[in-house]
Amino acid sequence: MQQTRISLAHGNGGRLMRELIEELFARHLANPELNLQADAAPLPLGGGELLFTTDGFIVQPLEFPGGDIGSLAIHGTCNDLAVAGAKPEYLALNVFLEEGMAIEQLERLMGSLARTARECEVSVVAGDTKVLPHGEGSGLYLATTGIGIRLPGPPLGMNRIRPGDHLVVSGPVGDHGTAVMLAREQFGLRGDLRSDAASVLPLTRAALAFEGLRFMRDPTRGGLATVCHEIGRETGLDIRLQETRIPVRDPVNAVCEILGYDPLFLACEGRVVAVVAPEQSETLLRRWRSLPQGEEAAIIGEMVTGKGRLLLQTKLGGERLLDELEEDPLPRIC
Repeated sequence: MQQTRISLAHGNGGRLMRELIEELFARHLANPELNLQADAAPLPLGGGELLFTTDGFIVQPLEFPGGDIGSLAIHGTCNDLAVAGAKPEYLALNVFLEEGMAIEQLERLMGSLARTARECEVSVVAGDTKVLPHGEGSGLYLATTGIGIRLPGPPLGMNRIRPGDHLVVSGPVGDHGTAVMLAREQFGLRGDLRSDAASVLPLTRAALAFEGLRFMRDPTRGGLATVCHEIGRETGLDIRLQETRIPVRDPVNAVCEILGYDPLFLACEGRVVAVVAPEQSETLLRRWRSLPQGEEAAIIGEMVTGKGRLLLQTKLGGERLLDELEEDPLPRIC
């Protein structure tokens, strides 16, 4: 494959498309199931319950401090399965390329995607490639589908949440959204903050050992506050967060103060929000803090009888209502 940029011919089903798949995608993602080159892959699975998820990724820029669209696609899909109580096993990958994209950059991104898949112990076993005319995309879009097997542990669901339950977050919030925003350099701001994009499977495996675990979610688009709104809307309970307990890095706070954003609504890509029975929250916190991914975990609030509202007890001792996100201040963030 000697071309240096993607052309429409790379998506026409002919020689260039075959070479792109064989010499780039298959080289990075090679495994026995993918190498069958059939329309469907037979997958050996254990006897447990299967979980199934799908996601899309349109982040800009494609590469940012702490990650890129390739690693983000693997982490995002695997994390959706992990917080549902599953171990990710297999992924399907759909690649949407824009005409004119540099093949050198595509090589880097697929290499990153493949490395992340190996680290997460998942296999990409099926895929498809399409090419968009120049100007109709942003270089590269990815869509993924994931299959996992449920791990032993308590049943999870918002219907299990009760008044008095505690909310625990596995680390500082808003890192991913802020890191991507700084990478765009559109506001004249720069910094060395890195995205928190990572696998949350070690965290979710640890949490599943607790019978008092009610629910888990990774706070991606819309951030921590949006997850809380979803819980409140489904349960009818109020959520009271303690502002002084919510971990937010100083650079994130600084950027948000300058630009008028709220870090509670900014995306994370390597965090878990868990709802757990109050008598087990401190033990879960200690367990998470013993892991590299959870060293800055914190108990940040509790569920209380109410009307499904999100309440923030402020640093000054007051209380304010946090409304739902109306507009997305950071498009193409994940």
